[in-house]
This record gives sequence, structure tokens and C-alpha cells, in this order.
Amino acid sequence: MAGWLRSVRGRCGLSGAWRSATRGCVTRAAPSPESQVLASTERKRLVKDHPLPFSAFLTDSFGRQHTYLRISLTEKCNLRCQYCMPEEGVPLTPKSDLLSTQEILTLARIFVQQGVDKIRLTGGEPLIRPDVVDIVAQLRKLEGLKSIAITTNGINLARQLPRLKDAGLDVVNISLDTLVPAKFEFIVRRKGFHKVMEGISRAVELGYNPVKVNCVVMRGLNEDELLDFVALTEKQPLEVRFIEYMPFDGNKWNFKKMMSYQEMLDSIRQRWPELEKLPTETSSTSKLYRVPNFQGQIGFITSMSEHFCGSCNRLRITADGNLKVCLFGNAEVSLRDLLRSESSEEELIQTIGAAVGRKKKQHAGMFNISQMKNRPMILIDNGKLPQKTTQGPLNKQIKRLFSKTGSNTHTILLRSNGRFYLPLPDFIETRLKILVLPLRGFCSDPKNLNPDPTCLNKQESSSETTTDRQSDTHNPSSRETSEHLTHVDREGKVFMVDVGAKLDTRRTAVATAVVRLGPKLFHMVQANQLKKGDVLTVAHIAGVQGAKLTSQLIPLCHNIPLSQVNISFKLDDARFAVTISAECSTYGKTGVEMEALTAASVAALTIYDMCKAVTHDIVIGEVKLESKTGGQRGDFHRPQKPLS
Repeated sequence: MAGWLRSVRGRCGLSGAWRSATRGCVTRAAPSPESQVLASTERKRLVKDHPLPFSAFLTDSFGRQHTYLRISLTEKCNLRCQYCMPEEGVPLTPKSDLLSTQEILTLARIFVQQGVDKIRLTGGEPLIRPDVVDIVAQLRKLEGLKSIAITTNGINLARQLPRLKDAGLDVVNISLDTLVPAKFEFIVRRKGFHKVMEGISRAVELGYNPVKVNCVVMRGLNEDELLDFVALTEKQPLEVRFIEYMPFDGNKWNFKKMMSYQEMLDSIRQRWPELEKLPTETSSTSKLYRVPNFQGQIGFITSMSEHFCGSCNRLRITADGNLKVCLFGNAEVSLRDLLRSESSEEELIQTIGAAVGRKKKQHAGMFNISQMKNRPMILIDNGKLPQKTTQGPLNKQIKRLFSKTGSNTHTILLRSNGRFYLPLPDFIETRLKILVLPLRGFCSDPKNLNPDPTCLNKQESSSETTTDRQSDTHNPSSRETSEHLTHVDREGKVFMVDVGAKLDTRRTAVATAVVRLGPKLFHMVQANQLKKGDVLTVAHIAGVQGAKLTSQLIPLCHNIPLSQVNISFKLDDARFAVTISAECSTYGKTGVEMEALTAASVAALTIYDMCKAVTHDIVIGEVKLESKTGGQRGDFHRPQKPLS
């Protein structure tokens, strides 16, 4: 996909213009400030005038194109806001598990290549990351990126903003929930009010227009300051955004504390009845208003009372590399693990596309959200997957695992490329043992259990000599297959079919499987309420991986370069079941029905694994080939059963 986008740019005649616009400020030893501004302006004009084709991978099933990416740079924060994190704080993730600078830039590049044109850096508090200025400068070099924004608590803003602006920062959002210094300390549990106000002033001085100020409104705490915040916009280019109080783990959300957008609007209109509504973009999260003749404006973010899910274009990457497609959802996919397992960019894009494709039409509503297991707001960009997977070079991981103690033993299946995959919770307190199992030869005589691999069917044709038989054994191409089994010769000995002489043709196969869950579990999967995460997204990824690993799981299957693997799910309310459909295709010498069957089976097993904590009364069945095309034996299509 990335290569296709590059070719499109070339065909449009933009390559030279892009290089001219982006290299102007790096090829000269000491560019002047004027030339930097000119190059940046020219670059933005090119981005606006020549939009790139949008990627299907970032378009969900409801047609929403996700052009806005929020990247958390850290989980740490120098404040302790009441609505953001529990008073006791949160456990910090080890630094080695957080995204490195290079990993952040790699993911940003991939998303921008697929159509993202706005990136916001968040946290935690992003300005406590030492290399934040360098990250902004590197992001500025990405072709197609129109806007770089940052959300900050403002404590360090006045000192760092000049360098951030020079690096290419376009938009600043500053969190401030009160204009009373003593109340500020109560809300954030720290000092620093005057530093935040200084940061706002510095942003105005540097020409940011508007400077956005985020204010979470909580009944009984700061709703009495609404008019004071609006008054700030009279003589300053501020956009004060009033945010409805939202439920997250640890913030003790209560409906009675939430002041709705309509209540806030009515209160403000009592003071300024001439308040006028302003036009906004379709994907905007804020409903904008302005008091006539005021320099600034106000906005309302109505996540609870009037959600804007229908136009949502936002994705989030947590500080430890999880992709989160909805702020209020608990489903996540680890992009960090894929990066560190040296997956290809195509695999990353496929994984991103699968997660985006599973994005729901809207969130569950304020009351349901308050009951859902989600992370504290401080970790909303740094969540922990309910079940992580350790991936890495074999020698490094084995040394780490052998240092653990315990009495249990686990067996690891090693892939031929020296990497392995093992669910993390299963080995934290276990001792690891690697078993190398000898392969036993096939014996066609059910009465003979001799494991000698030379065991063959003892019935021989009287006209066949021992010499002929031995000669054929070492020449697979001369073997005579049995009447019905292509992988077994007439002596009952197995062998891999030689497909070298076959013609390359297009081949497809579709296989299905059914997982019966029962009423309770079915509705939990349907509502995405499993603690382990999004069941169907994980099963989708597992099915794709299973198809690609078929030749390593099924001994006599050829290693086929698949051109496409599609996994889809249908929720059957009548049977309380999930129907899995796996379609594989290739252009080659042999069929892909085994790949399709493996994909459906692995996806089914993954659903079982994700759901077994709720109940073991799960039935996997009806695994079958629905159709195949291509090959000497012709096409196959399973007859459809008539409706009863």
C-alpha cells in the first residue's frame, strides 16, 4: 500500500514538488528563518491542494475515514488531576515496554502514508519527555501531514514552546479547570497555577490562534466559573472548550457530577443572550460559539450527552504501543509487539485495518461506560492489554524465562525462523522446558506399532521385486499413489506431492467454522465486554496468522505464497453462535483449501481461548470447505442446504 501511494504521487507529478518543499530547510547549512517559513508554507499548500488517495485500511465498516491520530509519548505526569487518575496514582510501565522514539516515528509514518493528516501528541504529560522537540521536528518531515498538535497541562509550556514552534508545532491545547489558584491545587493535587497561565500567555505571544484551553466541568466543583472562562475570550484569541465529565477507572464518576452541554449553554446564554453558533467541520468534536465582538470563542465537547461517534475520525496509540480505536472502548491491539517481532509493514497495515474494521458505530452510552472496565484517563494512551504476548529473539527470551522459578512446565513450539509466541500470564511463575520431539514414520499396518520409520505394508505384489521397491522409495516422482490418497503410495508410505510440473493458476478456497457460545457469552461478545479484549479482532488476526503458517502445522502441505487472506464473522442470534468464514487466494501450482481450513480453525480456537474464563461450555464445530477454484480436479462448491 505504501508503495502504491508513492507511485500515485509520482504519476501525479508531485514528487519533485514534494522534495523541493520538504528539503528546502535541510539541504543548506544555515537556512534563514524566512526560508524555513516559506518552505513550511509551500509544503502545507501542496498537501492541501493535492490530497493523497485515502487508504481502505483506515476506513471502518461505517465509512468513517480516520485521518486523525493521537500518540501518547509517556504515561508520566507532573499533576494528579482528580478526573484523570486515582489519588493513589497508577503503576508505571517499565521503560523497555514503552515505545521508543524510532518506533513512534515508524508508526506515525505508516499512518500518514495511509491517509492520516493530523497527529496530536498526548500523555501523560508529553512535555516531560526529553526528546519531544525532536519528535515534533521529525514528524514535520512526513509528507502528507498537515497538522501537528499537542495537549499539555501547561506546567512546562512557557519554557519549551518557542523551540516547539520552531520545530513545527501547529496547535496547542492547554488543560485548565479553574481560575482560582487554591482550587487549582485541590483539583490537580499539585501547585503550578501561575505556570499554566504563563504558558497560555506565551502561546498567545508566539502567534497561536486560537490557543485552545480545555476545561472539564464538574458540578459542585467549577461550574460556577463558566462565565469567568467565557470572559477570557473577550480580549484574547482563546478557544475555551468545556468538556463534559467522563467516566474512567479511578475517577469515581457519578452522573450527578456531570453537567451537560445544554445546561452549560443555558447558563452562559443568561449572561450573553446574543451568543451565536459557529460553523464547524463534520469531524469536529467541539460545538463552537462566540459572543459577538469577542476576539476568541468557546466550544463544548459533548461526549456524554450528545456523542459525535457518527463522524469520529480519531485513532489512538498508547505509550506502550497499543492501538485503541475508541476512547471509551476496551479493545486494543499491540502494534509494539508487531514492530519488535520484525513484522512487515504490510502485516502492520493489515492488523491496523482489522482493528479499524471492528470499530463500533458508537460508544455504549454514559451509564454503560461507567460500568465498563477501562483504564484511568492518565493511562488512556498507555493501557495494558488484558493478555500480552511476548515476542522476541529466541536466545534473549529463553534467558529471561529460565530466570523464573516455579514447578510447572510448558512446551514451546519453535518456528523455523527462531521466534516464538507465548501468552505472558502463563509463564510469569513457571519454569520453562523446551522439548524436541522425534518424528515417527508412518505405518500403514494398524497391527504393527513399531515406530521404525521403515515400517511399510507387508503385502506385496508377486510380480514386484525388492530392488524395484527400494528404487521407487528413493524416487518420489516414480511412486504410484493410491487410488484415493494423493499423499500415500501403494505401499502406504507418505510423501509430499511434487507440484513442479503443474501450471500456475489462480486458486481460491473458502472454509467455515461455527463456535456455539450460549446466550450469556454470546451477548458479552456481541457487546465487546470480555475482559481479555475484543474477541473477534484477536480471532481475525489469529486466523490470518494461521493461514500463513499452515505448511508448518500440516506436515505435507506446500509453503504457498498467499496473495490474500480474508476472515469475516457473522453473529448468529438464533443459535448464539459465531460463524467464521475464511477465504484464501494465491496464484500458484497447488490449492489453498488447507490454508482456508486452518485459518477458520485457528480463529475458532482463538475465540474459545478468549472466552474460556467465562465458561468452558463452548462448542466448536461444522469446520468444512465451502468452495475451491482452480487446479486439475476442477472447482468445488458445497451444495447449500434448503431452508427448512
